[in-house]
Amino acid sequence: MYSLLRNILFLFPPEQVHYFSMNMLKGLCRIWLFRNAIKKYFRPGDERLGVKIQLQHGLLSLSNPVGLGAGFDKNARYLRELEALGFGFVEIGTVTPRPQQGNDKPRLFRLPKDKALVNRMGFNNDGVDMIAERLKAWRVFQANNKSDLIVGGNIGKNKMTDNEDAWKDYVICFTALFDYVDYFVVNVSSPNTPGLRELQEKDALRKILVSLQEINSVKQAPKPLLLKIAPDLTQEQIDDVIDLALEIKLDGLVATNTTISRDGLVTPKEIVSEIGAGGLSGKPLQKRSTDIVQYIVQKTGGNLPVIASGGIFNGEDALEKISAGVQLVQVWTGFIYRGPGIVKQICKDLLRKHPTRSSK
Repeated sequence: MYSLLRNILFLFPPEQVHYFSMNMLKGLCRIWLFRNAIKKYFRPGDERLGVKIQLQHGLLSLSNPVGLGAGFDKNARYLRELEALGFGFVEIGTVTPRPQQGNDKPRLFRLPKDKALVNRMGFNNDGVDMIAERLKAWRVFQANNKSDLIVGGNIGKNKMTDNEDAWKDYVICFTALFDYVDYFVVNVSSPNTPGLRELQEKDALRKILVSLQEINSVKQAPKPLLLKIAPDLTQEQIDDVIDLALEIKLDGLVATNTTISRDGLVTPKEIVSEIGAGGLSGKPLQKRSTDIVQYIVQKTGGNLPVIASGGIFNGEDALEKISAGVQLVQVWTGFIYRGPGIVKQICKDLLRKHPTRSSK
């Protein structure tokens, strides 16, 4: 059913289709009867899927291990709808202190032959103040409707902020969103903001993370803080990240963001060249992402939790990541290609492979 709808949707520009589809779903979910029907059809609803993760700065208790990566709901507009589709957790953002338009359009491209996307969105978002207001309203809705959706806040810097002052942008976002999200992810790994990936170098990264941990440590109930890393890091750079994460007691890593590599694509080179710069996501990223996850887990003896992201389209893909040593996975491109039933299908596959899966 969705494959037919996808063929129609893929006739139109990706960014336009994204907002059209989500706004249509939003309209349906505003009607109580339809929202309940959507939840009943799409939510996995099996207690065996529950996951509890004790992190350095708190416990995350999730209804299932399948989350939605940052960049899909940049402005926290669709949390009710994504909860209805069954996601165990949703990462909003990337959020910056000031609103920004992002890069020029077109900036999102499909590579159907590779089951991939290329994006150069550029942290387009409504700014932390407006997003904080939406999250505040979400918390009221969540309390009134007993929603168990976990929400993460993915934070970044404005394009015009110099790298030497970048830590200030992260502090602004961390402080403004603190009361409204369940965990934070520091994004220094997007390839679409000039110079951002330079912040992955150990000294620059230390300044950002230590500044956030200092604020976090004096809170009555600190929030888990994770770092999202690029798949294009060298082994030495990954080792630096691991050493720093363990030193400052970071709660974990998200592995990985999109890649600037175009190796191994089936899509003709002239099409890829015409698309130009941007981060590649989807199936071509799957192996590299899994390799990095496995390396981190083995290097740390499993003492640094990882959320796995990259090329997850079905239960087999999720199990590949879980077998590498993670408890949580994120989808994004797979959601576009597989449709709204992806969470339930992955969870069904997980239960089929592990019928005695425990929620402990």
